Amino acid sequence: MTAPTIRPVQAGDAAELATLLNAIIARGGTTAWETPFTPDHLRDSYLIGPTVHCCFVAERDGELLGFQTLGKQDFLPPEIGDIATFARVGGTQSGVGSALFAATKARARELGLAAINATIRADNAGGLAFYSRMGFIDHEVVPAVPLKDGTPVDRIRKRFAL
Repeated sequence: MTAPTIRPVQAGDAAELATLLNAIIARGGTTAWETPFTPDHLRDSYLIGPTVHCCFVAERDGELLGFQTLGKQDFLPPEIGDIATFARVGGTQSGVGSALFAATKARARELGLAAINATIRADNAGGLAFYSRMGFIDHEVVPAVPLKDGTPVDRIRKRFAL
């Protein structure tokens, strides 16, 4: 299998990426997001909006395989970006996340950020393992954040020093 091509997101990617993310949300159990995204909301909030430092997509043979966004969050100081990574359902363990992280990390350094934060549901073993493999270290636990149905799930915050 050929390595994916990594490129900056484009506004026109929003519809396909919303479909990709909404499939992850519908499957459940990994992302903290529980409400589906419209393409416009995803584009403005996480792809190219004013709170986005950068966003990259991975593609192969014209198909978008995943994306990684780095943005600003109110709970973080301005020198720390907040990362989120999403790979097409069935596409994990294919090198997409690590290829995306290489691009995101380089851009974060260019922007002069000091660190990258990742907040992962404690029950998302794959996400926790991914960020640990990328070199993130445990930083903080946010206990018992309720899901829409009221189920409490801890959030693990990991940091990557730039």
